Amino acid sequence: MPKRPPCSRLAALALTSTVVAVESLRIPVGDEAFLARAAGPEDGELVLLLHGFPQTSWSWRAQLAALGEAGYRAVAFDQRGYSPEARPADAQRYRIPHLVADVLAVADEIGGFTFHLVGHDWGAAVAWQVAGRHPDRLRTLTALSVPHPFAFGRALSGEGGSDQGSRSGYIDFFRSEGAAEAFLADDAAGLRNLYAMSGLGSSDVEPYVEVLTQPGAMQAALNWYVAADISAVEGLGPITMPTLFVWSTEDPALGREGAEWTAEHVDGPYRFEVLEGVSHWIAEEAPDRLNALLLDHLGSSP
Repeated sequence: MPKRPPCSRLAALALTSTVVAVESLRIPVGDEAFLARAAGPEDGELVLLLHGFPQTSWSWRAQLAALGEAGYRAVAFDQRGYSPEARPADAQRYRIPHLVADVLAVADEIGGFTFHLVGHDWGAAVAWQVAGRHPDRLRTLTALSVPHPFAFGRALSGEGGSDQGSRSGYIDFFRSEGAAEAFLADDAAGLRNLYAMSGLGSSDVEPYVEVLTQPGAMQAALNWYVAADISAVEGLGPITMPTLFVWSTEDPALGREGAEWTAEHVDGPYRFEVLEGVSHWIAEEAPDRLNALLLDHLGSSP
């Protein structure tokens, strides 16, 4: 059984200035392979971190360091389309069942039948699916920004005066033919502007641009939207593991209603945290606050 320090020691470790090295990994899964960043002892409890659009595992650098220092084995991998060796051209290869299977296969490959799962944006959407379909695999769930799929659908319908429909209006463009070329034109000016308009600092952007300007990468990232299907919620079970949901008030893409309605779909212990004045990019903009929440949540699990 993987080991971790007792909770009291976790708190102490979180306050130390020890620098934990972040490793680069290549994780083979069948005919594909995922690039990853990892930190912490190999016998620590596994924490998998799933990034969103248009990002990579780089987005979790502050969390990898904090979790590694606390004795966890933290692994963030570049998901399907973002890893060069897992970048199929067929948009249907980006449907939810494939994305969920990737998470489980990566966990299996690195020796974690049960693990903690953390996701942001599209990573959160996938994390909810893993939790609702494979509850036996998760110790805890942490979702950032994106609410439970049923809560999101309810908000998208406009119930309660929700403006989620207008907030999600960009999706039609993301799904359109020629969107990738538009993002990449003029030295990826459109992609850079997307980051700037949504509040991500310029110093955080270049590692993402470097990946998404690789051949086929921008279209692969957009294929997550192309392949999105409302039927993906069919058969989704209750969320039974301890769950933390973090939403930020300055997120232009995701409104309050869906965030608040998420509680109705979690049967296990639930904690909802609102970060005032923080944009969509929670992990980068509020790393210390998020790390404290993560360590407390993971440390309280059975």
